[in-house]
Amino acid sequence: MSYAKQMLDALKAGRLEASKTAFNHALRHDDDETLYSLAEDLYALGFLRQARRTYLQLLKKYPDEDELRTTLADIAISDGKTDEALTYLQAVKPESPAYAQSLLVSADLYQQQGLYEVSEQKLLTARRLFPDEPIISFALAEFYFDSGEYQKAIVHYEALVEAGETEIAKVNLFQRLGIASANSGEFEQARDYLQKIPAAEMDSNTLFQSGFIALQLKDYTQAITRFETVVEQDPQYSSVYPYYADALEADSQLAAALRVVQAGLAVDQYNEVLFDKGAHLALRLADSTTAETYLQQLLHIDPENMQALIELSNLYVKLGRHEENYALLAPALQQGDVDPQAYWNFARSAAELEHADTARSNYLLAYPTFKNEPAFLKELINFFRGQGLRAETLAALQRYVKLVPTDDDMAYLLDDYLADQN
Repeated sequence: MSYAKQMLDALKAGRLEASKTAFNHALRHDDDETLYSLAEDLYALGFLRQARRTYLQLLKKYPDEDELRTTLADIAISDGKTDEALTYLQAVKPESPAYAQSLLVSADLYQQQGLYEVSEQKLLTARRLFPDEPIISFALAEFYFDSGEYQKAIVHYEALVEAGETEIAKVNLFQRLGIASANSGEFEQARDYLQKIPAAEMDSNTLFQSGFIALQLKDYTQAITRFETVVEQDPQYSSVYPYYADALEADSQLAAALRVVQAGLAVDQYNEVLFDKGAHLALRLADSTTAETYLQQLLHIDPENMQALIELSNLYVKLGRHEENYALLAPALQQGDVDPQAYWNFARSAAELEHADTARSNYLLAYPTFKNEPAFLKELINFFRGQGLRAETLAALQRYVKLVPTDDDMAYLLDDYLADQN
């Protein structure tokens, strides 16, 4: 048995000291072919330091083997040693058989440095020089995919598929085409691509994307099926729960959607989207207790969430819990820059609690936003009348009747005010 084999066996068994000893013996005694295989295995297993040492020993013996340089450059990139990587890559000349690989590694290096244009040029050069190499077209497609240039990525993925490729480097090209099409807003095309992948071969990400696309196409049955499978395969896949709930809600399965929200919160207890969704569903189910709990938890996570504040305030007003609404809104109103609905809701509770001046000032703050809302004006009229504010009542009545001329009761009331004025 070679020392390389002994080292790998020791690594798999967790016997690190034994593997270290065997590795040193391998470098001194094993033949070069065995060492090359060992370097490849170590590289694949992530033991980069040992792989680098082995490749360096081989490079000293075979200085013309540029494939060793490209692999050493890749290892240097992984270790954050940019200068070292460049040194190896610059030593690979265009006439070298390893030149194509050196261009791909260079592209990866420049992309990691944020030099996307340089990275793209390296890949385009590689494709121009080696047009029949699928791995180069794939690398270019992946570059555009990762950069969010999905239409460009689609062109290269499609070319690979037309050439008979369906999977490269363990990446399913139909999956990539489906996601790229979905991100381009081409949902029907995306569905067609993903349907080429048997459901049994879909991983959680692909199933999720398939469900999301079905949801966009309003195919709620398929969306629910896909999302349900994701949860069965990977309950910790937290991203799926809001969309799963959306699909169930769209299919009028409100109680089931709320249960999905609850399951999602068991996985991710700080997911604001799920708290918001849960509150919304609970309100639709007339479950005010659950809605209140979720909105309170949402505000605990994000005290400045104005939407949650207003929704909780609306609930308190609806339930007639004016003291709690008053206490909820007062701090936010003191800070200013709030949703105008807060002024209206605060005015309502202030009026109910007989804080007349506070109610009047907040009704007036809400007025510019809601002056064309009949419900607001009618409430304002009733408040002004109750306070004996005739001029304000008359002005609100005139505006209301102009907006709702068919409301005979309010028209008669306006006539009475105008008659008294004369």
